[in-house]
Amino acid sequence: MATPIELGLLLAVAVAVIVAYLVLRALKPFIINAVLGLLVLAVAGVLGFEVAITPIVVLVVAIGGIPGAILVLLLAYFGILFGPAAAGLAVL
Repeated sequence: MATPIELGLLLAVAVAVIVAYLVLRALKPFIINAVLGLLVLAVAGVLGFEVAITPIVVLVVAIGGIPGAILVLLLAYFGILFGPAAAGLAVL
């Protein structure tokens, strides 16, 4: 027969597994969007577009997905944000 400590540990593990599942299920769309958006940025980099990959860029791409990546590319292309020169200014 199981002791109260074993039952408590079983309950704690079950709750931890359920919480981990719910967190991963909630983060799955952001992970997929980030991967697809960064793939678009990588392809654009191969084609000659230069974009500084910063945490802000990753956040925009993770939330916006492919349209977010296109927005980042357009802003970098026109020299507004996210270009290599803009990344250098952020350090100053």
